[in-house]
Amino acid sequence: MPRTIVDIHVLQTVPPSNLNRDDTGSPKSARYGGVVRARVSSQAWKRATRTAFDGVLDRSELGVRTKRLVELVGDEITAQESALEDRAAALAKDVLTATGLKIALPKGKKDVPEEAGYLVFLSHRQVTGLAELAVAAAREAGDGPVTIAKNDAKARADTEHSVDVALFGRMVAEVTDLNVDAAAQVAHALSVHAVENEYDYFTAVDDHKKADADEDAGAGMIGTVEFNSSTLYRYATVDVDRLRENLGDAKATCRAVEAFARAFVMSMPTGKQNTFANRTLPDAVLIVLRETQSINLVGAFEDPVGEREPGGRVPAAIARLARHAVEVQEAFAETPVATWTFGPGERLAPLAELARRGDVDSTMAALGEAVAARLP
Repeated sequence: MPRTIVDIHVLQTVPPSNLNRDDTGSPKSARYGGVVRARVSSQAWKRATRTAFDGVLDRSELGVRTKRLVELVGDEITAQESALEDRAAALAKDVLTATGLKIALPKGKKDVPEEAGYLVFLSHRQVTGLAELAVAAAREAGDGPVTIAKNDAKARADTEHSVDVALFGRMVAEVTDLNVDAAAQVAHALSVHAVENEYDYFTAVDDHKKADADEDAGAGMIGTVEFNSSTLYRYATVDVDRLRENLGDAKATCRAVEAFARAFVMSMPTGKQNTFANRTLPDAVLIVLRETQSINLVGAFEDPVGEREPGGRVPAAIARLARHAVEVQEAFAETPVATWTFGPGERLAPLAELARRGDVDSTMAALGEAVAARLP
């Protein structure tokens, strides 16, 4: 049976920057094709994408990832029934415990709200549903002990998934019934060329000390910041059928696909952004609708793009991506259902030869229509 897969390929040039640091503060890197490349982890760009959802989706369609579930559900209990404010934390713990989650005091801390032992991803609707269940149980119990059925609590935590939970998944180690298989996958972004990190030596002047005639005018602080510049190949894919199963609604699935594609394309991790002002938009975007499997086209750049490519590095990378896409399609009979591209300038021409060219808005609208036509 044909599937519905959406592949998103992005080429994006980033000036001096440190988007994603390792434990030593250095820009992350990876060896690919025999040379060291700039790398931005999948986690970093997924976080950026999820943050960008705030601008394209309503809050009710999103979720929250936190350890502080007792506080979160307790606040919702109080909002629904202000008379239960004094009992809200206890009721929140009761309903969360009924789902199977372990709630306890953080190690080494006292006089703080109890919390989960790890980050748990819940939709806002699930938080509301759990609070409703706790309020109803409190009303029914009156002055007696509160009883919350485990099956009811699990059902509230495992229905009405938010778009971000449905896309990125949820793992609850101690209650596997609440696990959600991710419908989206994001690759680590890699530079299409070899990269060598550089260092920025900086000084900071003590303004008050500088104004004192008896003091020297030396720096109050010195340091270094590591950075690099790169043209990145970024890739993400969405299993639309899995997304439909997670959300349970065709219209919500279409909105989710459009929202993910737009947010992934337009977002950027914020690491050292105030230091480098490195925010850019993509040089080229290629979106492919397939019915067989996801296909990452990073192989186009296994041989690093050179520094002196005719016309520049970005046009060379675009041409390589277009050529590799065609070669893969012809070699493996992987004819796409539909293909779209957008980006600035004439250098997009190689991609425009194999895909319908538009802008971000028209492409997202066309993608949504194509997905909707394939959903049951």
